[in-house]
Amino acid sequence: MPGPQLTAPLAVSLDDPERARDLTRMKRLATSLFLLAAVVFLACVLLGEEAGAWVGYVRATAEASMVGALADWFAVTALFRHPMGLPIPHTAIIPRKKDQIGTSLGTFVQENFLTRTVVEDRLDHVDVPGRLGAFLAAPGRAERLAGDAAAALGALTDLLRDEDLQPAVAALVDRKLRETPAAPAVARVLELVVEGDRHQDVLSAGLTGLANFLAENRVVFRARLGDASPAWVPDWVDDKVFDRVFELLRGFLAEVGEDPRHELRRSYDKRLRAYVHALRTDPATAARVEHFKEELLEHPAVRTWSGSLWSTAKNTVVTAAADPESELRARMIGLIRSGAALLQSDPTVRELVQRRVRSAAGWLVERFAADAAELVGTTVARWDTEETSRRIELQVGRDLQWIRVNGTVVGGLAGLVIYTIAQLLS
Repeated sequence: MPGPQLTAPLAVSLDDPERARDLTRMKRLATSLFLLAAVVFLACVLLGEEAGAWVGYVRATAEASMVGALADWFAVTALFRHPMGLPIPHTAIIPRKKDQIGTSLGTFVQENFLTRTVVEDRLDHVDVPGRLGAFLAAPGRAERLAGDAAAALGALTDLLRDEDLQPAVAALVDRKLRETPAAPAVARVLELVVEGDRHQDVLSAGLTGLANFLAENRVVFRARLGDASPAWVPDWVDDKVFDRVFELLRGFLAEVGEDPRHELRRSYDKRLRAYVHALRTDPATAARVEHFKEELLEHPAVRTWSGSLWSTAKNTVVTAAADPESELRARMIGLIRSGAALLQSDPTVRELVQRRVRSAAGWLVERFAADAAELVGTTVARWDTEETSRRIELQVGRDLQWIRVNGTVVGGLAGLVIYTIAQLLS
């Protein structure tokens, strides 16, 4: 059953005065030729054959012209409506067969245009990466596309509700961290540190920091010693003991810091490497690290941090994308320009893009050709019958009127030839 009758957005508007004038002009021309033939025929009938043998030739020509004109008028009119309003069978073809025409048109497009072979053959003759590269390399295009991407990103984030995404992001991060074993990750980090001797740098920095801390708090430590020392011990003894111990400690720290081969450094290196090995091989060590990770994830500060990841990341990215002077916008512009250059000059990239586009287009055609054909059929089915006929007539009616004109002329010539042959034979 046809769907509701809707106004169709065809290519030609009913308010197209120029096409309407051309169609009216051609109809008048075709009708005028028919009337001219009718007048000539009537004149020949009134004159009779007594006026001369030429009358018969002219009459036959005019008579055949009228027949040809009427036949072609009937044929052209029958496409769009019933001639003279009479419900003659097999007339008003477009209004009556509109839905079938739409279905047939969709099938025709699907079988002859929307096929993998046709599309891939066409793409074989199109420099897709070159055209895409030229499009991206146009002056100002990279900046404009980067701005459009930033606007699209902002619009997308406006559609996403923070109260829905924040718990989801927090849960995702928490799940991934809990599912990821901590011991191998810690072992790998420590291995990288040890391989580059960064652990010795860390130790040196720690020793320097400790030495500075002791120097800055010398008075505090001396006071603590005085408080802990018996009252009968003179202060000068406490000063001597404190100065001796303090200088020994500072000297030891300086010695370790200056000597890269110090025994403490070798012991530190050995123990750290042993710990890395234990992280990979000892279940108990790995379990302790895993337990520490679980405690860390349960800490309120960590949970607050994971909950704010989405809003923090979103605000950072959106703000940077909206700022024409931001590093993110500059990187987007640089990526677009680099991509344009690769598409125009790099043979490997060009061949890859051409092949991928060809394959994707073929897949899309195979997947959606039937849907496109159905779209054509259903769209035509929704068009209003009379308005559709009128629109199509405005589109092609002027050319169809030439059929009437040609029918009138060719019919007259055919009648003249037939009459002449008949006269010669008689």
